[in-house]
Amino acid sequence: MRFINPSLSLSLPLAFLILLPFLLASASIHDLLRSQGLPPGLLPREVTSYSLSPDGLLEIFLDAPCLTKFENPVYYDAVVKANLTYASLTGVVGFSQEELFLWLPVKDIIVSDPSSGLILFDIGVAHKQLSLSLFEDPPHCRSPPPRLLVNHVTKGGKESVFEAMR
Repeated sequence: MRFINPSLSLSLPLAFLILLPFLLASASIHDLLRSQGLPPGLLPREVTSYSLSPDGLLEIFLDAPCLTKFENPVYYDAVVKANLTYASLTGVVGFSQEELFLWLPVKDIIVSDPSSGLILFDIGVAHKQLSLSLFEDPPHCRSPPPRLLVNHVTKGGKESVFEAMR
């Protein structure tokens, strides 16, 4: 009969507890979104890192601003910030969506009822419901074309984004 060294049997769980924060820290942003009731495809594959503070402030970092498309084109700044709570990103900064030739900042993203299959985007002037299926997989993002200039204009405390072509 073989016996396990008691010091070894105690050191394995201790090692696991010591490594647990590092294992959790290496989870991708897409895994984090999924664990918080949000679809992983809200953010592009090109996210390089993120930080989440204890109060829920989520900061997402990309190497550079980029564009992708869901139903309409969307633009991500190099840094995107939001308050993360279960099934919602509120106070979003650095994420814009094109609507009728205008770039409008996305303010909030909410999945209020997952069984509905819908996700709500608050773009300031309107609320837009989109199919959750659009966000199942993280999209690839590309650099904005040189002809696209994105100007952030602040008026009365509200930020709006306009597209200008050369």
